[in-house]
Amino acid sequence: MLLRNKTIIVTGAGGGLGEGIAKVCHREKANVVIAEVRANAGRRVARSLGRRAHAVTCDVGKDEDLQMLVDETLAKFGRIDGLVNNAGINFVRAFLDTTGDDWNRIIPVDLRAVFFLTQLACRQMLKQRPKGGSIVNISSVHSQSVLPGSGPYDAAKWGVVGMGKSIAVELADKNIRVNAISPGLLDTQIWKDLQAAAPSRQKCLQHWKANIPIGRVIAPEEIGELAAFLLSDRAACVTGSNILADGGMTSQLISKEPYKSKPIEGK
Repeated sequence: MLLRNKTIIVTGAGGGLGEGIAKVCHREKANVVIAEVRANAGRRVARSLGRRAHAVTCDVGKDEDLQMLVDETLAKFGRIDGLVNNAGINFVRAFLDTTGDDWNRIIPVDLRAVFFLTQLACRQMLKQRPKGGSIVNISSVHSQSVLPGSGPYDAAKWGVVGMGKSIAVELADKNIRVNAISPGLLDTQIWKDLQAAAPSRQKCLQHWKANIPIGRVIAPEEIGELAAFLLSDRAACVTGSNILADGGMTSQLISKEPYKSKPIEGK
């Protein structure tokens, strides 16, 4: 088992991607701390996992909650071996309509909290024996390519990658690794919202199939498998990376043609 005897914190783990990551980490025998702002949701996930899972109600936008999360993790399990910074707020609003309040709502959760929770976790990782650990930051394909109207979100997700690289280089000789995962379209609430907003579910499926080379959305547990690997000792040489787990989305120049073209052989 990849994570036996390791203690992993997963933020935003009361549903969606965070829950999928927590499930895989727990299956790989980690002690898993479910950090979630929605108390009932966090407790539900912890109960579903059973032994070795512990829920902590935490608003990552509050510094005092970040310290409380670390303290409660240590009280329960005695050490921190891994942290998955998954909690975040999605955002879409036209650039010209975006306000200072929008910026001040997104950046503290999607970027600032990642920095300071990572700092707290790394300080603990350096104190314990054996020292060291692994940080996995959940970024997005928005760290590679973007959509209109997502300025604060894009700033945060690009920032998470750059910040992680800086920390990775600084702490590499201290046995602490920092990596990012940039998922594509996931089978979470946002996928349900996209289908509901489309004129028909079939047209929505056709559109996204044309834009995702593997032809489907990604299950949260698939990202969990990658996160578990990066948290494990098998990824000992991997640090400072941003791994695109997007079904080929950002490798495709434009969406697939809705027709069959003849071969272009050149002369």
